[in-house]
Amino acid sequence: MPPYASPLVEVYLLDDHDIVRRGVRDLLVAAKDIHVVGESSSTQGAAEAILRLGASVMVLDVNLPDGTGIEVCRQVRAVDPSVSGLLLTSMDEDEALAAAILAGASGSILKASHGADIIGAVRRLGTGRPMIDTAMAERVRGQLTSRVCALALDDDEQQILTDVVDGLTDSEIARRQGTDLEQTSETVAAMIGRLTSQN
Repeated sequence: MPPYASPLVEVYLLDDHDIVRRGVRDLLVAAKDIHVVGESSSTQGAAEAILRLGASVMVLDVNLPDGTGIEVCRQVRAVDPSVSGLLLTSMDEDEALAAAILAGASGSILKASHGADIIGAVRRLGTGRPMIDTAMAERVRGQLTSRVCALALDDDEQQILTDVVDGLTDSEIARRQGTDLEQTSETVAAMIGRLTSQN
């Protein structure tokens, strides 16, 4: 194997379970073309760290004690949409895909996956290739749209959630709504919370 002049994929890990996070980190560090630039057990400051450290892929637990990987993914991509998100999850396939769509992530993978699959997913996202199958994504987007329509929302709220399901970042939604990014991100997080609490 030829030596690598520099890491090809720079990764940030977010998971509140130390054993899981350390296991994924050790797995990725063993791959010569992947560099773990940082990690955290909390959503607090995670988005800022991901952007500051220049990660190209963020591997995010979906549910953490102080927030969600969905929120962190959206916060990062509102500033830099070139950063790819990979959600670590224990959900079934449709729920994991729905979470990835709501997050604006490029894919999701089970925590119980084989190490080679996790490495392969990170490498794939590091080269800008999403994992989400287009046909499956359209089916799940249809399900999410039906759930949006079932909520008691005003016109602006319904448009915001529709934009989220359609893949817009918070910064793109803010421009459409004519609001600042911080306010939009708070509204989006609240709307996603309402949508996901239906399950």
